[in-house]
Amino acid sequence: MNQQLQSLPIYKSNALVEASYRLTPAEQRIVLAAIARVRRDEPITDEVLYSVNVADYSDLVGTESHSVYKELADAALRLKRREVWIKQEPNGKGKRPRTLITGWVQSIVYIESEGRVELRFTKDMLPYLTQLSTNFTRYALADVAKMTSAHAIRLYELLCQWREAGEREVSIDWLREAFQLDGKYPAIKDFKKRVIEPAVEQINECSPLFVKWDQRKTGRRVTHLVFMFGEKPKSKSKKKSQKKTAPATQPTEKKNPGFTDEEIAKAARPGETWEQARQRLEEERRRRIEAARSSARSVVGLARHE
Repeated sequence: MNQQLQSLPIYKSNALVEASYRLTPAEQRIVLAAIARVRRDEPITDEVLYSVNVADYSDLVGTESHSVYKELADAALRLKRREVWIKQEPNGKGKRPRTLITGWVQSIVYIESEGRVELRFTKDMLPYLTQLSTNFTRYALADVAKMTSAHAIRLYELLCQWREAGEREVSIDWLREAFQLDGKYPAIKDFKKRVIEPAVEQINECSPLFVKWDQRKTGRRVTHLVFMFGEKPKSKSKKKSQKKTAPATQPTEKKNPGFTDEEIAKAARPGETWEQARQRLEEERRRRIEAARSSARSVVGLARHE
C-alpha cells in the first residue's frame, strides 16, 4: 500500500460502526479508501468528491491485475445501491426518534482514462464521518487492508470501539442484524464456522490486535459471544526478540525461537495480555526443557552406575 494512503486514519461515528449494513470486501475497500480522505474537521457538505484510483485499490487488494479497474468500477456501482440502517445520532446524542435508512453515496463519477472513480457521500451519511467530537472509532486503514472477509472488517471495527476495555460481549441476534445476514447460517455451528472463525482468524493474521472468543448461554441456548483482545507487540519489539538467540552450547533452546503471533493468540487465556501470554508460554517451555534435561541426566547416571 502506498505510504500516504497507509498513514491515513479511518474515523467513524460509533453509531455507524454499530449500524446494520452489508458490503462485500471490494465495496468495503472503496468506502474505507474514500473515508480515509474525509477530513475530520471539514464542514459537513456534500459538495466534495472523494477519489479512489486503480493504484489505491491495487494496494488494498494486493494485486496489479489488469482487471482491477473493472472490479473497482463494478464495486462502486453496487455501492450506489447499498442501504445503511442507523439507529443512533452522531456524536453520542442518543437514539434517533426513527431509524435512518440511507445510502453510502449519492453519486459516482467514472473516469476510465485516468483509472479512477469519484464518490460523493450522501448528506445523511456525512455527519457520521466528519465533525466528530465524541463517540467515534479510529483505526488505521492499513489495519484492515489485507482482509478478504467483510465480516472480519466489521468485527475489527466493533472491537476497536472497545479497544481500551479489551473485552466485548455481543448478542448473536444483534450481530446477525448488524451484518445483515438475512437468515443465513441459522444454526449456531454454521454461524461460528462461516462468520466468526474466519473473521477472528483474519484479525489475528492481518491486524494489530490478537483476539480470542468464547460463547455464553442463556438457559440451554447460545445467545452471546464474548471477545477478548489486546494489542500485539510493536514490530520493533518483535525484531529485538527475534535477534536474541540462545548460545551455541544450548542447541535445544536454539531450536525453539520466540513464539509466533499466531501461537500466542491461540494459547492466550481469557483476561491475559499479549505479554502475559508470551511470558507464560516461555516459562512453560523452559520448565519442559529443564524436565527433559533432568530426565536425561537421570538416565545417564543410571547407565553409568550399571
